[in-house]
Amino acid sequence: MLQFPVDAAHLAVNPLDASSLLAAFGALGIAVVLFAETGLLVGFFLPGDSLLFTAGLLCVPGAVKGPQLHLWQVLPAALAGALVGAQVGYLVGRRGGRALLRRTRRKSLLDGVERAEQLLARYGHGKAIVLARFIPVVRTVLNPLCGVLEVPVRSFTVWQVAGGAVWTVGVVLAGYGLGSSVPGIDRYLLPIIGLVVVVSVLPIVLELFRARQARRHGGDV
Repeated sequence: MLQFPVDAAHLAVNPLDASSLLAAFGALGIAVVLFAETGLLVGFFLPGDSLLFTAGLLCVPGAVKGPQLHLWQVLPAALAGALVGAQVGYLVGRRGGRALLRRTRRKSLLDGVERAEQLLARYGHGKAIVLARFIPVVRTVLNPLCGVLEVPVRSFTVWQVAGGAVWTVGVVLAGYGLGSSVPGIDRYLLPIIGLVVVVSVLPIVLELFRARQARRHGGDV
């Protein structure tokens, strides 16, 4: 098997591929990716869910091919990236205002802003902040949006820490538990990662369906 030099491996890293990111950067990459995904609007496309799940699998010796990671490294890195990123996103939104969110022309981000606003209106600050952690794109835009809407700092911090901890630790341990209990899981890695992606996108699909149904019923009245 060909062995690439370290520099070449880093140049070939695919930011959309969790396995590629972990192979190139290890636990440090988890912190950086989660910080970007939850704190910077430019990180909305990064694979947070699949990254955490794959990292959990790689903590099981010999479960899958790839770098050997350790829970004592992965969990602190994931928590640090997710919690610090969310807090930075909130501060950016509080200082930059709504214009920062509207400046982009990316439809996915604008749709994410709309869904985040609906989530806040429907569930209130606490529940919305926790739920947003499990919804791609929404977890990127909700943090600055909370800053724009001047959600109290203490309230935002408490709920984002709670949601971030449940999300990161839960998904990592899900990967670790599956890798520990299913022999030869390496053969099913791609379908499993695909399932994780589908499950993470499912809340968005459901919200869009509900919004469409609500508009339809509203138009019928």
